[in-house]
Amino acid sequence: MKKNIAIFFIIISILGMVSLLYSGIKFNITHRKSGMISVVAGSNEIKSLSIDLKEYLPFDKNSKINYKKSNFQINENIPILDGASALYPVFSAIASSTYPEKSVCFDGENFTKESKVQMRNTRGAYKAIVDGTSDIIFCAAPSEEQLLYAKEKNIELEFVPIGFEAFVFIENIKNPVNDLSIEEIKGIYSGKIKNWKKVGGTNTLIAAWQRKEGSGSQTAFLNFMKGEPINSNPLCIFFGSPIGYSFRYYVEGITKNENVKMVSLNGIAPTKENIQNGKYPISSNFFAVYRKNDQNENIKKLIDWIISPEGQRIIDNNGYVSLNK
Repeated sequence: MKKNIAIFFIIISILGMVSLLYSGIKFNITHRKSGMISVVAGSNEIKSLSIDLKEYLPFDKNSKINYKKSNFQINENIPILDGASALYPVFSAIASSTYPEKSVCFDGENFTKESKVQMRNTRGAYKAIVDGTSDIIFCAAPSEEQLLYAKEKNIELEFVPIGFEAFVFIENIKNPVNDLSIEEIKGIYSGKIKNWKKVGGTNTLIAAWQRKEGSGSQTAFLNFMKGEPINSNPLCIFFGSPIGYSFRYYVEGITKNENVKMVSLNGIAPTKENIQNGKYPISSNFFAVYRKNDQNENIKKLIDWIISPEGQRIIDNNGYVSLNK
């Protein structure tokens, strides 16, 4: 009898914990569906804000990309372009400028296997460049795991800087905190700062969201933390007001979520001007990456065009920051 009563209370306790967990998730999604969770959580809601391939299609008259047909054209041995979703508008515009229209095949939802433009996101693109299913990928710096995969396959990768981008921290538009120091950000993600009140905000727990391992933004985040221990409190994740991170143009130019804002760091806003002049503290290159042993001469020719004044205008005109100062 006593044993049955004990089991009963254990079951009740488990059900109570599940109920509390569900309530926390429901509260998190329902009461803060203003965009922040969708952008940074890595949850199902992020899919609704992921880049829509159709909106930035090469050659499409309704495409949001900005390009001009170049005199430099590649009509044979066409390199397969691939990359991060945050850089998809760039390599879509590059293909539109330099490739024949028939080289890109889109079935209404995805690029077909025959298409010379693909979009596998950062993790898929780094695998594809090593495996030889893509010829040039457009990405931020790789993760240690991605470099290890290349080493295991005896593939040496070449990284050519083609532009600049800012790594940014984002929060709900209603959050009164507009500026954070680098030390405060690290304090938040190390678990030393758990409440927005500590950094000039309201008396609210901080939900410090992270991205999926191997994504460009997660790799950039880990580089930013420089080995600092990362501690997340589940209670804060479920009930706190969130902070997350991404790349500037993905937030500002692609998702354009009116309920999300980028915070300035050390008093410097992540504007194109502050990125190019080096004032914004977390700016870095993004790259055209290819296999060093690739014998296709058009790979280097295309990359040389990308870093030429004409190619750099493509970078700049599509909302990114060119190498030119």
